[in-house]
Amino acid sequence: MNRVFKHVLICCLMFTGAGATAQNGFKADKTTAPKTYDPMIFGQFIEHFHRQIYGGIFEPGSPLADADGFRKDVVEALLELKIPIIRWPGGCFVSSYHWLDAVGPDRQPTHDKAWDVEDPNTFGTAEFVKWCKLINAEPYICTNAGTGTPEEMSDWVEYCNRDIGRYGRMRKAHGYPEPFKVKYWSIGNENYMWGEIGHKPKDEWVRTIVESARIMNAVDPDIKLFAATWPDEQWIEPILKSTANLIDYISIHGYYGGQTSTYMDIVSGTDAPEHQIKRTLAGIDKAGRRGKTKIAIDEWNPRAWHHPNYPAGNTAVPSSAKREDLIKERDKNDINSLYTMADAVFSACFLNTCLRYCDDVPIAGFSPVVNTRGALFVHPKGVVRRTTFHVLSMYANMLEKHFLPSQIQSDTLKHGDRKTLMLDVAITCNSDKTRFAIAAVNKHPDKAVTFAPDFAALTGSTPKQVKAVALTGTSKDDYNDVGNENRVVPTEITLKVDKGLITLPPHSVVIIKL
Repeated sequence: MNRVFKHVLICCLMFTGAGATAQNGFKADKTTAPKTYDPMIFGQFIEHFHRQIYGGIFEPGSPLADADGFRKDVVEALLELKIPIIRWPGGCFVSSYHWLDAVGPDRQPTHDKAWDVEDPNTFGTAEFVKWCKLINAEPYICTNAGTGTPEEMSDWVEYCNRDIGRYGRMRKAHGYPEPFKVKYWSIGNENYMWGEIGHKPKDEWVRTIVESARIMNAVDPDIKLFAATWPDEQWIEPILKSTANLIDYISIHGYYGGQTSTYMDIVSGTDAPEHQIKRTLAGIDKAGRRGKTKIAIDEWNPRAWHHPNYPAGNTAVPSSAKREDLIKERDKNDINSLYTMADAVFSACFLNTCLRYCDDVPIAGFSPVVNTRGALFVHPKGVVRRTTFHVLSMYANMLEKHFLPSQIQSDTLKHGDRKTLMLDVAITCNSDKTRFAIAAVNKHPDKAVTFAPDFAALTGSTPKQVKAVALTGTSKDDYNDVGNENRVVPTEITLKVDKGLITLPPHSVVIIKL
């Protein structure tokens, strides 16, 4: 039986009995023990791509920058998101990045082989760590497993975390007597993919991970290590069986739509993250590491980045195409009209999925944090909070600290050969289950949904009205832009409860407080 249909059928019987008309809603059981989720699911990612670093978070000489070159308005905005962890410097960029080029006083520009531009190397390890402190985030460094070596990775750990050795002394000589104490490290990026610089077939990739993990842990046994791979048991099982207890996280990535994907293209794919998680767990289970090795979806976005000249040798790019024209194409990532309520709805569903799988998925990273597909658009005169920014802010600031499992009942939303539940709900609560924050998503593009929350199961009674914060638009295609920054913003509302029912606006993300 189709999984979605079976889930809906079971819930219909629970709510109404056989033969009755079903209602959209959820079935909660307050006696169920809540689970503590990790707020690191609200993490972020940033890469040396186009205007994410230079002209994004870092713009020396700008009247909006501080003495170190960090954009103050960007820092102020990102503090709203309470970002717990941020991954850097890539991404594809890192697979030809040599960290020594961007430390100390003598820095020379280098050719970025991934994106075919020159990187000035003025933003390096020390700048990243300093910027992370400004936004109160843990630094998470992704290493070069493309043109780099396990030893180079371990030297980077030494530079950041040790007081001894050539590189520990080098950091001190660069003016940083205290270790940076970078706890989180990834072995490579997408080197399992053909297009990545330094691509490695499965057996070679496993060997690289094993040797890198051994030597990096030898330098600092207290670090947490991530191994990047396909969400596939044929890759995950040999990695974990070969590394024993050296790998703490399997790192997977998810980009779920394209440059011009419509609202329904995006929203009908909201089940895709769960499918990835299940495939990854199958590999972890097969290796016997369930509960020991966790999952980090440390790059995710409703839409893939637009870079038509990548990877090198892409046969879809005409040989007559000019380099400068291909680089100019990347500007299309910063067209704000692309980032509509579709992106907001998908992002809320993604985070709800992470909450449901909180035992196994403690870390995620929205990709990227600024510009390109970022939640925050940065331009020379200011910033624009895109729809995704507001979803991330709502979840980081309004949810309670624990997740309470529930069973969702929902109509089905169809688009072509895809179908998904129209309603997505996640319930959070405090430790003694006296406060609740319900994150409810109506995916329907243009219809309000009548929703039956199981209030009595949570609080013992059904209120006549509830307070909530809603993110929606006058249309599913609404967006924020320069000069119209507040077209789509979270709004405090009161929802009337009529015979146990409330109404959720179309294409909306609503957090109800009890």
